[in-house]
Amino acid sequence: MLAVVGAAICCLAAVAGAQAAGAGADVLKVRLGGDLTETRIVIDLNRSATGKVAADGADDRRVVLNLPGVSVEGGLQGGGLGLVKAWVVDDGPGGARLRLDLAADATIKRRFLLPPADGVSNYRYVVDLAAKAPGPVQVAQTTGARFLSAPIKPIKAALPLKKVIVIDAGHGGKDPGARGAAGNEKDVTLAAARALKSQLEKTGRYKVVMTRDTDIYVDHGVRVQIARRADADLFISLHADSGSDASLRGASVYTLADRATGRSAKFVSKDDWFMQAGTHGDNGVSTILLDLTQRMTRNRSATFAEVLLNRVSDHQPLLRRSHREAGLAVLLAPDVPAVLLEMGFITNADDEAVLRDPSRRTRLMSGVADAIDDYFGQQTKLASR
Repeated sequence: MLAVVGAAICCLAAVAGAQAAGAGADVLKVRLGGDLTETRIVIDLNRSATGKVAADGADDRRVVLNLPGVSVEGGLQGGGLGLVKAWVVDDGPGGARLRLDLAADATIKRRFLLPPADGVSNYRYVVDLAAKAPGPVQVAQTTGARFLSAPIKPIKAALPLKKVIVIDAGHGGKDPGARGAAGNEKDVTLAAARALKSQLEKTGRYKVVMTRDTDIYVDHGVRVQIARRADADLFISLHADSGSDASLRGASVYTLADRATGRSAKFVSKDDWFMQAGTHGDNGVSTILLDLTQRMTRNRSATFAEVLLNRVSDHQPLLRRSHREAGLAVLLAPDVPAVLLEMGFITNADDEAVLRDPSRRTRLMSGVADAIDDYFGQQTKLASR
């Protein structure tokens, strides 16, 4: 009997692993129909799938729906119709991700999965949007329930919807950080964060969220949750290093150490998609899916760290061992690629001069912004192959 139970558990683990690795359902196409009162999005799939809303559009007209275990080859995108201004289906943490830019204030009215039926051979994941206030009708009333998808032409190209970047200015408020000759670490990290935010927003390609924009203290766990609630594509924590040797200088980047991934579980709730994806709430399946998501996140974090070091080295010397791993609390989000950048040593006169001079600090943040462009450009090239 124990052997049978063990075999069943192994089989379940294998299935869960295959789904989380993208061996489950595939996105076939996306269709839109409706008007500015109600709009329907239909995702055609070759297999059954579940969805989890990460952002409902209430704050910024941006809807994000995660599809665990679903894969999308190369990514898909298209123009809008009705309440949808534009849409993208691309790779997210542990599966595909539908992102919508809304043309008006709207809410998700319902979501459901339709199995193959009535001559349709594939599954259909349906999302219905409803305007918060009545708007002008784009589709003639005589169309009734007829589904209009002709105007939508999916293409494989650079993604038009903005990537979400969370910038974390280290320390703050009651926590001054390291002390330099001319002041505290918390001041230079905030100045650098503001400079980076300005440069990213000028491109029009990013939505930037700051964990703090004033001299206040934000708990490390709250910083992680800010990134997760924003459905961030990238989290960057800015710091200035310190050392007992005043001659020591140079930048470095930290990513999460493998030994620390177990601590990520405290940021996971029963509402997370990898918890919901477990069959009938099976904790073993959820744990496997969480582990696979963490591995993917760590790999993406390491990739960005190398790209970041390459760009930062144009403006600042690097420590000899410049890519390091640690169990830092701000890096613990299981599903958000994250790095901590030590911009230099505030205890070194040359590094502190770079961090305190507005023009030199801006050039350093230009390197960080270039690294972000490189990283997402690299993802797009890989997806288009």
